[in-house]
Amino acid sequence: MASHGDKKVALVTGANRGIGLETARQLGKEGITVVVAARSLAAANETAERLKAEGLDVFPVKLDVTSAEDRAAAAKAVSERYGKLDILINNAGVGAEDGMFAGKTIETTERELQKVFGTNVFAVVAVTREFLPLLKKSSAGRIVNLSSILGSLTLHADPKSPIASIKTFAYDASKTALNAFTIHLAAELKGTNIKVNSAHPGWVKTDMGTEKAPMEVVDGAKTSVQLALLGGDGPSGRFIHLGQELPW
Repeated sequence: MASHGDKKVALVTGANRGIGLETARQLGKEGITVVVAARSLAAANETAERLKAEGLDVFPVKLDVTSAEDRAAAAKAVSERYGKLDILINNAGVGAEDGMFAGKTIETTERELQKVFGTNVFAVVAVTREFLPLLKKSSAGRIVNLSSILGSLTLHADPKSPIASIKTFAYDASKTALNAFTIHLAAELKGTNIKVNSAHPGWVKTDMGTEKAPMEVVDGAKTSVQLALLGGDGPSGRFIHLGQELPW
């Protein structure tokens, strides 16, 4: 542990592909030690090897965010190896069952609600709860919750907004609930060294975003990285995309 000295340690959930992988890469390039978490150890190991080959300092952990056993084991591993956590990027998430443009509300199944909220909300709260003691040992803890502009009630309620026509209830509502968690946790941690913010990465070319998306993955990771590296005077309890504040 001593050998790591003051080097920052970040953990990224869902770090094996898409925005998560690129976020891990960009944090690593900033000289941060990155714990790359993925649902399977094989995926985490593969990601770690890939980033190590780029000269980055990474450590793989198995973390299915919906598994209490995995959450406890991952926190124990980080605690034993580093003794603290400076940055937690709650990146892992699932999309809508029938794609982001299915546009269904009353036809949303109980199963889809349970699955989407289970990963996008309940698991994020549980992962954060597990790692909070380690974040409290950081001189500047940062929690970044990967949200979406589709979670904005203000924009959904405005028929003229660019997202007005994209209403897929389970996914959208899960991000609204995640934003509520950001606001509540930021308030609870006011006066500490920990900042909590929601990031809207943008519509990005990933498995979830599809090839139709206008943004490249390298840009999709930028908001998470900026919020992870906020200075002491940076915001907390805010909803941000590339430095701009979004309405709740």
